[in-house]
Amino acid sequence: MDRRNNNIYIISLVSISCIALVFEGSVLKWEFWVSPLIIIGTVSLWVMHITERPEENIREVCYLIYAMMASFYHGIHETSYVDIAIVISFIMVAYSLMDRFYMMHLLLAEYIFLLLIQIWLGMIGGSVTFDFLTVSRTMLHFVAVLYVYTGCCKAIQGRSEMQERLSRMQEHMHEYDQDMEDFLSNISHELRTPVNVVSGMSDLLLKKGFGGEVNAIKEAGIRLSNQIEDIQDYTETRRSAMILEEENYMSTSLINDVVTSFRMVSDKTDLELIVDMSPDVPTMMCGDVKKLHKIFNQLLSNAFKFTRHGGVYVKLTAEKMEYGVNLILEVTDTGIGMRQKDVDSAFNGLFQVNKQRNRSSGGVGLGLSIVYGFVHRMNGFIKIESEYGKGTTVRATIPQKVVDPKPCLKKDDSFSGDILFHVRPDKYKVARVRDFYSDMATNLATGLQIPLYPAETIKDIERLCDNLNVSFIFMGEEEYKANSKYFDELSKGDIILVVSADHGFKPKAGSRVMVMPKPIYAYPVVKILNEGLNAENIELGDNYKPPELDGIRALVVDDEPMNLVVAKGLFEDYGMIVETARSGKEAISKFKADDIDLVFMDHMMPEMDGVEAMHRIRSEAAVMGKNVIVIALTANVVSGAREMFVKEGFDGFIGKPISLPDFERVMSRVLSKVRMAEGGAKS
Repeated sequence: MDRRNNNIYIISLVSISCIALVFEGSVLKWEFWVSPLIIIGTVSLWVMHITERPEENIREVCYLIYAMMASFYHGIHETSYVDIAIVISFIMVAYSLMDRFYMMHLLLAEYIFLLLIQIWLGMIGGSVTFDFLTVSRTMLHFVAVLYVYTGCCKAIQGRSEMQERLSRMQEHMHEYDQDMEDFLSNISHELRTPVNVVSGMSDLLLKKGFGGEVNAIKEAGIRLSNQIEDIQDYTETRRSAMILEEENYMSTSLINDVVTSFRMVSDKTDLELIVDMSPDVPTMMCGDVKKLHKIFNQLLSNAFKFTRHGGVYVKLTAEKMEYGVNLILEVTDTGIGMRQKDVDSAFNGLFQVNKQRNRSSGGVGLGLSIVYGFVHRMNGFIKIESEYGKGTTVRATIPQKVVDPKPCLKKDDSFSGDILFHVRPDKYKVARVRDFYSDMATNLATGLQIPLYPAETIKDIERLCDNLNVSFIFMGEEEYKANSKYFDELSKGDIILVVSADHGFKPKAGSRVMVMPKPIYAYPVVKILNEGLNAENIELGDNYKPPELDGIRALVVDDEPMNLVVAKGLFEDYGMIVETARSGKEAISKFKADDIDLVFMDHMMPEMDGVEAMHRIRSEAAVMGKNVIVIALTANVVSGAREMFVKEGFDGFIGKPISLPDFERVMSRVLSKVRMAEGGAKS
């Protein structure tokens, strides 16, 4: 039992004993005024325990004093000659649970004192005849109390030694865990350099027209890079060393990440992905969007990994709160599910449902542990609902600040008409997938406040078109192919037909049917509803334009030659003029000698690290009267690294292995700031 439970147990025993003492006192007509004091004292013990005042050590002393006073009151009466050994032994055993040697010493001293009082009372009052039997019984009682005292002291000593051993063992385990986490962190950092080379060189070879084996190398590099990142994230969550990197972000970017991830694996799976984004989610929020992306990716990865048939249902909603919103990320699959013991263990490190050597799923088993660590650090919580053999739902609720409270999706006020949702009821082998689509469509229609009607057959479509003002019909690729002539002819009228299809699908020539790439989700649906046949760039990423970097003179600084080869090759494809340097000193010399616009600086280098080199380059730039952009390009991607580099004076941060989307995003942001600053200076 823990300390609090021990105290409850002891107070309960003392309370029962004191009630018995009051009863005995009234029967034997002992001092009447003591009984109310005993009752008040018993109540006081419970009040102290419940209110937890004063502090626990002082309360335990009070418990002992009260028990000793009660036993003293009992022991000073002549009728208690035989009872005092039993009473003191009883108190010793109970109070030994507090593991305090001084309590045992005081109780033994009280017994000896009471025994002497009883002998004295017996001698002067004549109530006890000190014959051989009485003396031998008194000696037996005394020896018994000594045995109880010795046994209690040994028990306390044993528990103390065991606790000390456990403390040493826990300390040793903590040191072992710390060493292991240091090892994992260091090895993940060291592996980033060769992985950067593998990924970068495969990108360069692919751009030169090589395929086949190079694609396999690139995929292997991406997989290894993701696992290295998982190890890094896991060690940070275990150490509670994570630093949140909060920034403003568009809520639709979260769903775009989900859609992009699915399309990367859509050709390799027959699973359906259903994305349900509530239109009421605020347009812009503030939080650690990188960790939100990772949470989504981990949950999606797990869902696809353990699902063989059916699909995955992703839901994004928000609950308004005083501090902003609770952003709810929910991922449901129709996979193998989890037993209750697996759910209970899910957030422990290195957890996998299937640990057999022949398991079909990959990964190192850190996903849910990382998700739990991220969500917990962001003051959120996780809930798992799972039925073995039927699927799992993981729901993450995360507080976020609201920057722009307007709904992220909204129909135009000019919109009118009814919408049909055409899905065959026998289309999906797993019935829950049909339910997912139905829920998504219903939630979207409810959020946008538009009339939506299901139409399972052509007859349903014809009947509804006759009775309603149908303006849009949404359907799947299979539904369109089953009756393509009918739909092509129908599309020539006023009704707009939209087909959600796999990549590469095209309707027949002359058809006005619109194609919306799978998976179907709210953003392109709303864009089509608002713009009709004139809708262009219906995907979130369609409007994206890579940064214009032609003619920018860049200097890449890294002590690893292969990293320089990779960076030079990748950056030159953007039209940049790239020079390289293998040390901070060489970088400073080249910056002074050449007209450099931009410096990509590694962090960990011998002799002079990247931070010092950056400061010296900025000093040289100030002397030369020019501005220079310095971006950290490093494998040091621990939590808070970006803030650290920005605080030191870097203009941006790119981690290794180099991700071209990250590179483009950083370059767009940095160059836009520079152009704004130049524009302000000119004005």
